[in-house]
Amino acid sequence: MKLIIFVTEDAHADAGVDALVAAGFRVTRLATTGGFLRRGNTTLLVGVEDNQVDRAHEIIQRAAPGTLAITMDLERYERL
Repeated sequence: MKLIIFVTEDAHADAGVDALVAAGFRVTRLATTGGFLRRGNTTLLVGVEDNQVDRAHEIIQRAAPGTLAITMDLERYERL
């Protein structure tokens, strides 16, 4: 299992979320601010199986170009 953290511009966030959800991914959306100019960004948290990482990256690359992607291994996760 992997956790992908996508950080995108606010202007691209809706398209990115819509594309991921349409492809069957679950997405958590967070409003974030950062960077030199303190511009508004949107952070998307997406939990995926190992074999879905490339597909999620392709979807975001098309829907929200310029998005930063951070992929992390999840050794343990629980639904509480």
